[in-house]
Amino acid sequence: MLLFLLSITGQAQRSLTVEDLTAWQRITDKVISDDGRWSAVTVAPWEGDATVYLYANQKQELVGSYTPAGDSDFSFSSTYWLVEETPSKQETDSLKLKKTKKDDMPMNRLVIRRLSGGEERIDSVRLYSIAAKADWMAYQRARKDSTLIVRSLNGEKEHRFPAVTDFDFAEKAPLLYYITEGDTLETKAGLYSFDMENEKNVLVKEGDGFFEEITWDETGSNLAFLYREDNDSIPHAMELWLAGRNSPARKMIDRADPALPDGWIISEEGSVRFINDDNYIVLGTMPEPRQKDTTQLDEYRPKVQVWSWDEPVQYTVQQYNRERDLKKTYTAVYHIQRGQFLQIGTEETPDVSLPWKGEYAIVANSRPYSVSSMWEYETRKDIYSVSLTTGERHRMLEADYANPTLSPNGQFAYWYARRDSSWYTYEFATDKQYRLTTPQTFTAWDEQNDTPDYPSAYGAAGWAEKDANILIYDRYDIWKFDPRGVETPVNLTVNGRAERINYRLIRFDREKRDINLKETQWLTGFNERTKGSGYYEKKLATPSAPKALLAGNYRLTAPVKAKEEKAVLYTRETFETYPEVYLSDLSFKKSHQLTREGERQKDFKWGTAELVSWTSLDGKRLEGVLCKPAGFDPTKKYPMIVNFYERNSENLYSYHMPEPHRSTIDYHMYNSQDYLVFNPDVVYEDGYPGESCYNCVIPGVMALIEQGFVDEKAIGAQGHSWGAYQVAYLATRTRLFAAIESGAPVVNMFSAYGGIRWGSGLARSFQYEHTQSRIGGTPWSAPREFMENSPLFTMDKVETPILIMHNDNDGHVPWYQGIEYFVALKRLQKPAWFLNYPGEIHWPMKMANRIDFQKRMLQFFNHYLKGEPMPKWMEEGLPAVDQDFELGY
Repeated sequence: MLLFLLSITGQAQRSLTVEDLTAWQRITDKVISDDGRWSAVTVAPWEGDATVYLYANQKQELVGSYTPAGDSDFSFSSTYWLVEETPSKQETDSLKLKKTKKDDMPMNRLVIRRLSGGEERIDSVRLYSIAAKADWMAYQRARKDSTLIVRSLNGEKEHRFPAVTDFDFAEKAPLLYYITEGDTLETKAGLYSFDMENEKNVLVKEGDGFFEEITWDETGSNLAFLYREDNDSIPHAMELWLAGRNSPARKMIDRADPALPDGWIISEEGSVRFINDDNYIVLGTMPEPRQKDTTQLDEYRPKVQVWSWDEPVQYTVQQYNRERDLKKTYTAVYHIQRGQFLQIGTEETPDVSLPWKGEYAIVANSRPYSVSSMWEYETRKDIYSVSLTTGERHRMLEADYANPTLSPNGQFAYWYARRDSSWYTYEFATDKQYRLTTPQTFTAWDEQNDTPDYPSAYGAAGWAEKDANILIYDRYDIWKFDPRGVETPVNLTVNGRAERINYRLIRFDREKRDINLKETQWLTGFNERTKGSGYYEKKLATPSAPKALLAGNYRLTAPVKAKEEKAVLYTRETFETYPEVYLSDLSFKKSHQLTREGERQKDFKWGTAELVSWTSLDGKRLEGVLCKPAGFDPTKKYPMIVNFYERNSENLYSYHMPEPHRSTIDYHMYNSQDYLVFNPDVVYEDGYPGESCYNCVIPGVMALIEQGFVDEKAIGAQGHSWGAYQVAYLATRTRLFAAIESGAPVVNMFSAYGGIRWGSGLARSFQYEHTQSRIGGTPWSAPREFMENSPLFTMDKVETPILIMHNDNDGHVPWYQGIEYFVALKRLQKPAWFLNYPGEIHWPMKMANRIDFQKRMLQFFNHYLKGEPMPKWMEEGLPAVDQDFELGY
């Protein structure tokens, strides 16, 4: 009897481990066929082999699974499905250990599945592509075989082209291009097009030079590309060529064309595309590249950087962007019918916005004002309209912070001005500017902004057809505005503010650039009161409350719609419910669950999440999320981890996919090990980010302690980056926490203000003057605030053991901040440990390092909050000479 009871107990739910997190299966992709009859869902662990599942939607039935697998695609007609079968991770790891050469490693196999029944496999596929507008595919096999095989998916038609170096299908026509080096028989080197409708193969341009930026227009009527001969004396100097469908190409323009600026060339570094109903070809030009002096040995040339106080772009940004800037191109357009070339972008006005339709572009010059961007984080600009017909320019704005965008039909530019919290339009035909809103007439700005800067807007939903109206969001609703500001604005969704629902438009077809107000549109809605979400429908022609289709206390993701039908895939989740994939139609009246990935939760102890509220020390009503262990007993006392960043209560119904995170605790793992996890919202006062955190977090923690289920002697805190700064600050203000992990923290705002974000080259001053660090001044204008908000200067007050993680290649926060933190604690002989994952950035990205971080952080908290034995790496350290031989767990 005793043995039987022990057996039953052994089958009980268990705690999650770091190994469980690594193996946790999450949905990485979901696609639906154009006809809505089939779905494919990819599921993969954080480390290991992926599985692709195929579903028959009409039967809501799983009809196939492939493991290990890679990408999958439905064919144009939705009668075929292609999926890659990949070598297993176990197999490839084993071969790597045996030092197997790359050329001898196993290759992918391609499965062509006829959805009505039957499948075919092609071994050793190196590269493949499937046509967007025909049931055809193209692929190359083996590592060194350059033959391109182009075939119909039913296998009845097949063509082989030798020595192919590049190929691709047109997006909206049954056409393929390929480049071949030719052979010794009948295939000439050059660029070819292949038409799948008539199986016609055409030599577009003969040549063994360089073909670049090969681009079809929207209908497949034209093919544009750049070309230069292999022996050209000027590197990167290209020619623009154009070919009609199934026709040879003709040269449009080369560097000898007088329309090009003197000393400039057409460059392959600029993208080529068609715009404005395919009437224009966009291309990139640049000054002829300078050549290095080869008459002097490198050893005699000094290596020096010169930083200047008044250079428009901070030198470190220049250095970071150096390779990109050496290849920088300037936008030009070529009108096909007129045979007219216009240089739109210049060295003075390099920033260009081109219309999809319309005859005007926008160019901007920020150079005269760029110095101040170092501390403002945004740049003033002189902004001009440019006629694509004549090249004539008109100044729209001078020394302005605006970032105008073009309307779909190109009649207007529009922008939000942060400094007066207003929306504007500019009409090209009349050269008139219109102010659509004022702070008195429309609340366009972020109402929750708590940084020392002008608030951003909630954005625009889009434009009505023919640029008749612009739709603008406030916090809750969608408003219709006359782009000339004549008609009174209309609140189309009516009840968003009253119900505290944030309505946002779903754009199923990203290629459709305007909105038909008479057609039914679908919206998402987030309820600020309940934190739940929903799908809604509404015609935007007249004002009315949107109709709720599916709404409740859960989190919904943006649905994926079949191109030709109303079938959709979506996910629905809560903290306790896995985000399974559901199949429905646009009415959402009936949904069918396709996946069953959440069933593995039954093996583990799973917590719950609830919304809690309290009042901050400065009188603000706040919310947060408290995650409780499974089987929570309010009469017991639990250890608790406080983890936060800024505001997160809106994520009450987020599932928090189990993961060996790069920067935070895993909520489910800690819940399963009987920890409470508390995520409080923090709101800030300018100049006092540290004290604001204290005022918000500490009363939230105390409110939970007062309820009797928190072990007040076993509370930890954990944060990363901005969260790491905050927990480091709290450690100097309270003894409430028994242990703190602080990842990539700032502890000295004086030195951090003068630091560099090496991941971009930006100086960090803007963060303190205008954005997240929230001082609102400089070290010389606000020295007290810099001092009071810097944990380093009160480090002697710290009584909490600290685990620091800061990596030496951090491009966000200088890792010397972490070193300053550790050195101060070590000098004071406070218990502290420092983790550096060499070569890693702001967070560990390599999976082995993420797993290691999670293991050490859990051991750290388990020791101080649960009394478990101190691991060797904490008790004895991990000497440099031992690191290749042991990990000290």
